Amino acid sequence: MARLTSDFWVSAYLRQAALDGFDAVLRRRGASEAGAIFVKLDRLDGTAALYGPAPQALVDESGVRRFQLILDSDPLSVEERVERERRFDPDLWLVEIENRKGDPRLSLAEG
Repeated sequence: MARLTSDFWVSAYLRQAALDGFDAVLRRRGASEAGAIFVKLDRLDGTAALYGPAPQALVDESGVRRFQLILDSDPLSVEERVERERRFDPDLWLVEIENRKGDPRLSLAEG
């Protein structure tokens, strides 16, 4: 099954978050076709998490975009990690969502 473009996926993610009553914003626009997508989760309690693309070995054949937890820490540490990722891949996307319950609203890879 073909994978959705990054541009389309991010747009759908932002719309769904808004429909579900969550604040989510696009902080950095990446390559529209296949830029890696990172999601920063702010729990609004002084903690944050960063999710990034799951390794291909952990992705199934359904075509669903899967993520993995990269860092669970304080917001400053997460921002520093985002900056390192951006230097490595200048075409990445960064979306930020606020959710006090800690749910990033993502399909997470198992493994």
